[in-house]
Amino acid sequence: MALGVVRIRHVKLPVTDLRRSVAWYRSLLDLEVAAEFAEQGTVRGVQLSAADGGFAIALRERAFCASTPDLDGFDAFALEVESVAALHELAARCERLAIACGGVQDRGEYGANLDIPDPDGTVLRFLAGNVIGPGAFLGVDLDGEGRPSIYAEPKLPV
Repeated sequence: MALGVVRIRHVKLPVTDLRRSVAWYRSLLDLEVAAEFAEQGTVRGVQLSAADGGFAIALRERAFCASTPDLDGFDAFALEVESVAALHELAARCERLAIACGGVQDRGEYGANLDIPDPDGTVLRFLAGNVIGPGAFLGVDLDGEGRPSIYAEPKLPV
């Protein structure tokens, strides 16, 4: 436990349409509305939580953020699932809900991922079998086709 931190409480994302995004995240991830944050009577933010308390995602109207952050195309965080089969189940759920996703990318020994852009284009990345873990260094260099090669020593001076 680093400095007493036990988990990430939530990730907060800027959204352009709060009502639409709340519905989208709830339908995709079966999240519950845990909290609302209003300003002068108007709801400007919502926290959505997994029923088991495992993770939470907070949403805030972009126009009422400290700046107007745009995460279009960026994976600001990743969620880990229990297996590659779970990624395929999530991809099938996207298809049933008519939610566009990039399909499961299985990289064999390097794990697998599924990227799902939210209504504002922020990418939710789901991982299974990820090889990055505590206590060891792993360098990954992706070529122009997205194929990884591994290196053992950090390139960035620390």
